[in-house]
Amino acid sequence: MALPPDATLADVGEFGLIAALTDLFPQGEHVLIGPGDDAAVLRVRTGHVVVSTDLMVEGNHFRRDWASAEDVGHRAAAQNLSDINAMGGRATSLTVGLAAPADLPAAWALDFARGFADDAGAHRRALVGGDLTRAEQVVIAVTVIGTCTTAPVVRSGAEAGDVLALFGRQGWAAGGLAVLGRGFRSPRVLVEAYRRPEPPYDAGRVAAEAGATAMIDVSDGLLADAGHLAEGSAVSIDVRSDAFEIPEPLQAVGAALGADPMQFVLGGGDDHALLATFPDAASVPAGWQVIGAVVAPTEDGPAVTVDGASYDGPAGWTHF
Repeated sequence: MALPPDATLADVGEFGLIAALTDLFPQGEHVLIGPGDDAAVLRVRTGHVVVSTDLMVEGNHFRRDWASAEDVGHRAAAQNLSDINAMGGRATSLTVGLAAPADLPAAWALDFARGFADDAGAHRRALVGGDLTRAEQVVIAVTVIGTCTTAPVVRSGAEAGDVLALFGRQGWAAGGLAVLGRGFRSPRVLVEAYRRPEPPYDAGRVAAEAGATAMIDVSDGLLADAGHLAEGSAVSIDVRSDAFEIPEPLQAVGAALGADPMQFVLGGGDDHALLATFPDAASVPAGWQVIGAVVAPTEDGPAVTVDGASYDGPAGWTHF
């Protein structure tokens, strides 16, 4: 269904927009009932069903002057697909809730959907439903559904003696956000990393099959998310800063802003790299980089340290 290029959400209405959006998302063979009914019905043949929900709020998680609607769509899909990846599973289906002002251009919603479809569709994930309503600002709620054919890898399985490993680029999106926050648009590679993250899809499944004991995706910050593993597993984690090679774009941003580029690596999120623990270095799959170790908790309980000491810099994003 084609919409007039200058139409707003108030012009086309809820169901007009739903009809236009539905046309953008083909359905896979696992979808028995897709968009248009009270609920979707999916076919699951083997394994476990895994589900995750995430929110994006305009002003908190994205700005329309910093990222296009398609960029926001890519980010919304990526951060949710990454959650299933972090359980060792494979996402199959998603639903999207969109709340927006009535004067939001309908073209923005369609461009958002195209970006979402580009990222989800490239990995054969189907959008099977959602909801629309009015709000004072744009709010996006995504639920992703997937399956695990092995036991899901949770945050509570790490043990002292395990090694800590990372898969995917880390700190790039944080560098891009820092650049945008200062009103600049370069280095472009970092800005694009923030606008369109590239999670290491399927690396979670490989880690699960290799015997990962705990795993999480780095969405809030490497140290912050390592803290979730430590708390969940009742252990302490030490990260080695010398395990990271700082790429030239991050060095350039650090120099321009007068900041230590290591803070982007240790405190940055939104790249959606995977952080996992393994029983030993020999069990770490190809492509994963050992960056630290799991040790016994301190007298005060689980902790995360850097090079054996407390870290005073930003550990990651806090929501409240």
